Amino acid sequence: MTFLERTIQRAKSNIKTIVLPESEDIRTLKAASTVLKEGIADIILLGNKEQIKKNSQGLYIPEDKILEINKFAKIDEYANALYQLRKEKGVTLEIAYKLLQNPLYFAVMMVKMSDADGMVAGAVHATSDTLRPALQILKTAKGTKIVSAFFIMCVPDCEYGANGVFAYGDSGLVENPDADQLSEIAISTAKSFKLLVEEEPVVAMLSYSTYGSAKSELTEKVIQAARLAKEKAPELLLDGELQVDAAIVKEIGQKKAPGSQVAGKANVMIFPNLDSGNISYKITQRLAKAEAYGPLLQGIAKPVNDLSRGCSAEDIVGVIAITAVQAQSV
Repeated sequence: MTFLERTIQRAKSNIKTIVLPESEDIRTLKAASTVLKEGIADIILLGNKEQIKKNSQGLYIPEDKILEINKFAKIDEYANALYQLRKEKGVTLEIAYKLLQNPLYFAVMMVKMSDADGMVAGAVHATSDTLRPALQILKTAKGTKIVSAFFIMCVPDCEYGANGVFAYGDSGLVENPDADQLSEIAISTAKSFKLLVEEEPVVAMLSYSTYGSAKSELTEKVIQAARLAKEKAPELLLDGELQVDAAIVKEIGQKKAPGSQVAGKANVMIFPNLDSGNISYKITQRLAKAEAYGPLLQGIAKPVNDLSRGCSAEDIVGVIAITAVQAQSV
């Protein structure tokens, strides 16, 4: 059973409600139709009913799955709650009503008010637009210092990782984390991997150097991050700095990092910055024909996930299923 098949099976076992604010996008409508037909999750589509019905001809989208913001019975309750949350930041009740006309803000408020269990967006919006209302309204999860992003990468016919499944972090959000932030990203990504993949995380702090084969500010940051992560989460199998080949190939790991419990076995790849992480996920996706799910957000109090604007309808189905599984653990 593939990662996606297992995730869909888990989502079906405890149905959650996922709100989709990008109903103007045909990929979102196709994904919603598939999710509803297959019983993966319950769906709320935000938008104009007549327009959605027109755009979704031939798709399975019952009318009662469409919600028009201007006709929502609890709009006053939402506006007052948003005002209370943000009044210290200068948000008046009038501004709160205006913000709720933005489907992204409204969708996040649905999650906040427990009328939805999670949100998926990003097919037509930048990550910053998706993340801003989530951080302002849901805020960070208890015990979390930093919100970050990761991808689940499923590489076909691959002997490495967890049968070809990896988590790549941070490959979508934090541009240039310092050592402490990098350690937090490593710990969060390991937890996300265990939740979603149901395998023990083996974490490699990646660099262009292995065990001091090069020395610079860049390698020192990774070494320090690895040390901090081990102090914070001593139960984790985590090591660094490691080059990618030393991290995933047994023979090379034994040669370059003898004695390491991680070298040659890694399934969680932590990149030193967003440049390396984002480039790596796209290379893996295109050259290895890998399935890439994300950027998935971690560290937010309730599940909100971003999409690549180049995503397909099938990608959105996968992220909805992942979001539903995340919601099961909240």
